[in-house]
Amino acid sequence: MTGVSRVDDASRVTENPDSADRPAPRGATEVYRAARDLLLSLGRDYRAAVDEFTWPDLGERFNWAVDWFDAIARGNTGVALWIVEEDGSEAKYTYDELARRSDQVAAHLAGNGVAKGDHVVLMLNNQVELWEAMLAVMKLGAVILPTTTALGPADLADRIGRGGARHVIANVADAAKFDEIPGGYTRFAVGDEVAVPTDWVNFRGAYALDAPPAAHPDTAPHDPQLLYFTSGTTSRPKLVEHTQVSYPLGHLATSFWIAAAPGDVHLNISSPGWAKHAWSCFFAPWIAEATIFVYNYSRFDPASLLAQIRRAGVTTFCAPPTVWRMLIKADLSGGPGELRELLSAGEPLNPEVMEQVRRQWGLTIRDGFGQTELPLAIGNVPEMPVKPGSMGLPLPGVPIVLVDPVTGARVDGVGEGEICVDLARRPMSLMTGYQDDPERNAEAMAGGYYHTGDVASRDADGYIFYVGRTDDVFKASDYKISPFELESVLIEHPAVAEAAVVPAPDRLRLAVPKAYVSLAPGHEPTRETALAILRHARENLAPYQRLRRLEFAELPKTISGKIRRVDLRGREESGTAGAEEWRDDQFPELRA
Repeated sequence: MTGVSRVDDASRVTENPDSADRPAPRGATEVYRAARDLLLSLGRDYRAAVDEFTWPDLGERFNWAVDWFDAIARGNTGVALWIVEEDGSEAKYTYDELARRSDQVAAHLAGNGVAKGDHVVLMLNNQVELWEAMLAVMKLGAVILPTTTALGPADLADRIGRGGARHVIANVADAAKFDEIPGGYTRFAVGDEVAVPTDWVNFRGAYALDAPPAAHPDTAPHDPQLLYFTSGTTSRPKLVEHTQVSYPLGHLATSFWIAAAPGDVHLNISSPGWAKHAWSCFFAPWIAEATIFVYNYSRFDPASLLAQIRRAGVTTFCAPPTVWRMLIKADLSGGPGELRELLSAGEPLNPEVMEQVRRQWGLTIRDGFGQTELPLAIGNVPEMPVKPGSMGLPLPGVPIVLVDPVTGARVDGVGEGEICVDLARRPMSLMTGYQDDPERNAEAMAGGYYHTGDVASRDADGYIFYVGRTDDVFKASDYKISPFELESVLIEHPAVAEAAVVPAPDRLRLAVPKAYVSLAPGHEPTRETALAILRHARENLAPYQRLRRLEFAELPKTISGKIRRVDLRGREESGTAGAEEWRDDQFPELRA
């Protein structure tokens, strides 16, 4: 019998036992590429991808910056990073340039004390030094603590303290924030040499070095690579630990969802310092060997963004629902340019937003769900029918289940429950845990599941629909209320830019739905506006979902831009709601 090999999955070759020939073991780069290529080849076939993909075994050592990025970048003149500024200036960097520049930065950091395992706070804007530093710190086997530049000294002190930071990389403009933060950490400043404080190391000194290609730091797959602080929508930010494989491998699924291919131009609207930036401005597009396109602006202007998308030939575009809601209120008549894939993540996407974009551009926004703790886990992939309001189906390699939040029992088939991950089939993409927080870890991993804290429903086709955070869903007159459903109806009204629904205490019903509304430009917080919004809600919601109260307000948000409903609930519980609250019983017109 002839010896014939067959590929069982992306990580191993199984031979006919009669074969006398044994294939040479594949290195981490080849194994990783095989997994990437499998998903790339099945990018339009969800069922085949779920059936055929398994998490690859990368061996005893792996470093994404060396084993993947450098492997595809050396000698590659394709554009890896394209940054455009508000004034029209721009810069393009090839894959080969970024490999060499990050070698220089790695040598410079190492020469100033950065070593394998050290924790490095990285606080930069969308500038080339951010991508160079990310790669360089990885190449040294050090651990990155991405941090937004919007933080003040108090938050930075918390991150440096809890994160155990030994080094900081920041812009000269932010150096003063660290003046009163104690600790013996090394400080690297990005900026003109004359402006660098005397006790800071000039980051750009790296570019004068004649650095060889960075050596492999011998990081094992389970070694830490990233420490992310969550956005803190309900409590103090948690510190999430990811390994050398959980994000680098986990974002194979994200890349599959984005559906970018080599040579594509990918734009993601996200601020550095948050997990979504790493998802779609670092790992996923470079896994696909695409170009990362960045447009920097001081104030969001839909017309300018659309002009840049068309000019640059952006093919794949991901933005949070807030940006999509602003875009649909702009002029979309100029068409989508070369856009092929539209995506949304970060918060649930309202069906009305999808419909308006589809009507004007003929393209469907594909929603996806993931967390800092768990890279993209549920999504709508190309060619798969998209159901309005649905996050889609579990992505390849991610065993998503629904669990009853009260009984802890698994919900099979049609039903509602908390979105969880079956730890018996633990995916490589899941975090190691919350650093130095055994209580939160025990709670998050209770009962053999990782608990996301998000509630969803599942239909007969397996599609998952977001209901709300476990803390946000409430009862009114003994009916379960999903704030997301009410908010989706509210933003269909032209006067509503954003809305957040929370329970308000009520003597008769114990609680009633109340909406905090941020108005769109051109609309005033008048009685007439309140009546129009309440009437719209009444006409488009079931009687048990009836909106009873409304208040015009600036919505409280996290630094990352997510609405903090916990603050609004607190206002209601403490009886400190604003004087401009409108109640439905104040409008005789609504009784007709």
